[in-house]
Amino acid sequence: MTYDLYIGDRTFSSWSLRGWLMLEKFGLPYRAHLVGLYSGTMAQDLAPLAPARLVPALRLPDGTVVGETLAMAETLAERNPDAGLWPADPAARATARWLCAAMASGFGALRGACPMQLQHVWEGFDPDADTRQDLERIEDLWRHARSQSRSAVPWLFGTYSLADVFYAPVAARIVGYDLPVSADARAYCDATIHDPAFKTWRAAGLETAYEPFPYELGLPKRDWPVAKAA
Repeated sequence: MTYDLYIGDRTFSSWSLRGWLMLEKFGLPYRAHLVGLYSGTMAQDLAPLAPARLVPALRLPDGTVVGETLAMAETLAERNPDAGLWPADPAARATARWLCAAMASGFGALRGACPMQLQHVWEGFDPDADTRQDLERIEDLWRHARSQSRSAVPWLFGTYSLADVFYAPVAARIVGYDLPVSADARAYCDATIHDPAFKTWRAAGLETAYEPFPYELGLPKRDWPVAKAA
């Protein structure tokens, strides 16, 4: 009963990170297959999964292909009801679904201005007004999740859930571009990037070198944050 997950380059593919975390964080058996986003083989690599054209894509053990991370999330939760992908409390679960849908359909300014990259931190990046508005909305949703679930840092609903999966690339953007957020939001981002699964994903991505580096900004850069010793 192993799933087959098709993903893009780990350093840059935010949606692939979401798909992988759905399986990795909840202990679901899977095989990961890398699709050539930057090598020009994407269409060829995804041909067996038609009509899927984007990563991530998931093949179920019975051969059914599922695209789009929201559909993947609901399918995995339905097939693995004891894995805890959604919060157990009905109200928290409804709120978590709301947050995931908001992420899947919104925040275009943040996505466009700050493509996910996990190699370094840009210094001196100045987000425009629309990007700042997206950040404010994201913080509003995070605060609502915590007030509704009475959860403290690190995770939005107490225990790790699909809501944290969907916002992991947002946390990576906030860190990677050193974006202006509150102390609570920064703590959540720090917890996300120092989580063992996220660190495993990032380390695998760093095994590939890119020349030229995609999404180059021409800004100074510093090292990606490393967790402080206890």
